[in-house]
This record gives sequence, C-alpha cells and structure tokens, in this order.
Amino acid sequence: MLAQIRARPTAALALFLLDTGFLGFACWGGLLLLGRDHSISPAALLFPAADLLFLYAMGLYRREALVQMGESLGRVPAAAGAAGLTGWAATAILPAPFSIPDVHLMFAAAVPCFAGAGLAARLVLHLLRLKGAFRRRLLIIGAGRRAWDLVWLLRHEAHTLAFEVVFVHDDHLGELDPRLAADPTHEIIPGLDGLLLAVRRRNPDQIVVAPDERRGLTMEGLLSCRMAGYPVSEYAQFLEREIGRIDLKRLDLNWLLYADGFAMGTLDRFLKRGLDIVVSIALLLATAPTLVVAALAVKLGDGGPVFYRQDRVSRGGRVFRIIKLRTMSVNAERAGAVWAARSDPRITMTGSLFRRTRLDELPQLFSILRGDMAFVGPRPERPEFTQQLAARLPLYENRHLVRAGLTGWAQVNYPYEASLNDARSKLSYDLFYVKNFSIMFDLRIILQTLRVVFWPNDAR
Repeated sequence: MLAQIRARPTAALALFLLDTGFLGFACWGGLLLLGRDHSISPAALLFPAADLLFLYAMGLYRREALVQMGESLGRVPAAAGAAGLTGWAATAILPAPFSIPDVHLMFAAAVPCFAGAGLAARLVLHLLRLKGAFRRRLLIIGAGRRAWDLVWLLRHEAHTLAFEVVFVHDDHLGELDPRLAADPTHEIIPGLDGLLLAVRRRNPDQIVVAPDERRGLTMEGLLSCRMAGYPVSEYAQFLEREIGRIDLKRLDLNWLLYADGFAMGTLDRFLKRGLDIVVSIALLLATAPTLVVAALAVKLGDGGPVFYRQDRVSRGGRVFRIIKLRTMSVNAERAGAVWAARSDPRITMTGSLFRRTRLDELPQLFSILRGDMAFVGPRPERPEFTQQLAARLPLYENRHLVRAGLTGWAQVNYPYEASLNDARSKLSYDLFYVKNFSIMFDLRIILQTLRVVFWPNDAR
C-alpha cells in the first residue's frame, strides 16, 4: 500500500491562507460598520486584493519575516495603508458600475481593518509554530560533508522553517562528518541494510540522497522506498527547491545537464518583451517628475554631467551602453575600473541617497525600451569584470543566456555588494533564475523589488 501523501503546507502558504481568511472577515466587518452593502461591487475586491499584493511585495511571506516576525510587524500597517490608497485611487477613477459610492469611507475602514487582520494572522501563525506546526521530517542518505552543508543551508535559508533530521550512513558512503557526529540532536542510523524498514519506522516527509561517495550507494533500497510512496530527491534538486538558488559549492554538472529548465520558447520571449515595454512605460510616466528633480540635484551638486554612461554586458555577451544618474565624483575611475565598495569615498552625497533608493537606476528604463536590457534579469556587469569572473567562476557565462535586467532574483535576495565572493553568491541566484524562468516568476520579482527599494538591507 502506498504511503500517505506527504506534501504539507509551508508556513508562508499557511500565512497567506490566514491573511486571506482574516481579510475576508475584516471586509465583512468593515461593510457592517459602513452600514452599506458594497459586496455586490466588483471594485470592492480591489482593496483586499491590493493588501495581499503589498504584503507579498513587502516581503512578509519570506523566511526572515517568518522567523523574526517581531521585526517585520511594522510593515503590516504599511501594507494596509498602501492597499487602501491603491484601492481608493483605482475605484475613484473607474466608471460605473465598478465605482464605489463614498469610496473615502471604504478607505477609512479598510486601513485599520486590514492592519488588524494582518496582525491577527501573524499571531495565529506564531501560536501554531509554538505548537510545532510546519516541521518536516527528513531522512538524509549520507552523513558526510555534503550532508553537513545541506543541514547548514536548510537551517539558514530554507523555505521550510524547521526540520527533524535523521541520517543513514555507511562507511562505503564516505567519512562521517565529525560536526554531525558531535551533535547529540542528530540521529545517525548505521548501514543501508533494511532501509525501507527504517524509513517506515520514522515516516519521513522526504528522503534526500546526499552521500559524499556515490559508488557505495545501492539503488534497490531507495527504489523500494520510492515504490512505497516515500518521496526521494537528489541533493541538488532538493536544495534548489528549498533555498531558491543553485548551490555552486557542491554543484553536480550531471544533475544540471539532465535537470529541467534552461528553456525559453518564442511565446515566453514575446510575453517577457511585452511585460518589459508595459512596465517601463508605466514607470517612466509615474517617475518622470522624480527623475527631473534628481537630475537637477546631480547638476547642482558639483556642476558635472547628470548622466553616466558605461559599457555593460547583456544577452549573448553583447556589450551595450548603460545610462545611469551619476552617483560618483567626476573622473572617479581615472585610474581604471574598480568595484564599488561599502562607504566608497568616490560616491557623492546625492549619489549615496540615489543608490539607497535605486533612483540612479531609472534612466535604464530607456535601455529596456531599446531592447538592450529586460526589466528582470541578471545584473549587467562591466566587460572587464565579466572577463575576470568568467575565468574564476564556472558557468558564469550562462547568466548571459537572457538579457541583463534592471532588477532580478539575485538583487531581491542578496545585498548590494561587489567582490568575488559576492559575485559567486549572486551567480547562484542568477543561474536559478535562468533555469526556472517564467512570466509569473518575473512578476514575483517585480513585486519584491518594492521591498528592496524601501528596505535595501532586507536581503538574505
């Protein structure tokens, strides 16, 4: 008999469902307070829908917001306020029958109700976590260095917040990692004989194959577990799914060769290009006054040129000229190309503000309209640095399978730094994006960019 399905909702999914439920209750209560029946108006749904979008855009379903919930609670009222303003603006300009009478009253009721709903949902999630909910049971084949890396990454980066881990190890799978052996919380089962029986006793949600030495691994036991209904995943496959990037430290090229992904069809490219054009035009129209003021600030700052043009690398290794608001002093690179550093003395006072708020990136919208860049993609790097990094980082050139982007999966997950180690970490996110591209993925990244703009240090 096949074992029961072991898919369990993650804490993020559970919180989304709690938010949806509490928002529904808040909407019902708000309508009662107003004394009017707005439930028949489709436009009324814009308010809770906008709140869910802003909760996601502000990073309130990310791991760090779930683990350190107290530090992120201040964003819940901010999301409610932004949702109220969005709903009010949308319904105020929509024609009948989508408009709402007395929409200002709807706005006044939505903000406190949505803020209360969001806080209540997070309180319930916290109580569920205290009861041990959302823990997953793992059985890891191997207890060597690879298994240690897996456990460390799961503790610090996994979408799942907590795991109960059991290891199955044999001398033929490599040496036992002393860090795992020294931890009394880790149960290590010796030998692979009777694997199915051990699995049935512990009833794991997932079996992960992560030995240092594969030549000692027999497939019969794992196949028996798989046929009995226990999900079996390879190390890289499971880790990619859990941490949202490709682990380059122990990358298996055989797995990467046969894994799904790295494919973008004609329709995908057409939709992505359409999204680039629509979003870029909308942002240019919305930010035109801000861009003019920022340009004046640069000019008045030191009298130098407003814009800074620089060679960058995009899809297929093609070099193009990027345009940014100048954030460094004039002739900052007269001695040659140098990576920007934290507290770089070359950055001007206005440049520091522009970099924190990403205002210096706005002129790149013209590069997107020209087709040199996409709105979402790997960060465009300079040719000099690209050559250096490609010589030192395997698979670096594969990030150029797609156009460089104004924002990207690496940018919304990793802080703005510049060094070889940072480039390696960003590459792990860029490869994940190239491998798993979809229009929905692009939309998720665009939404999360809002969080990076307002909370630039909120990255993994």
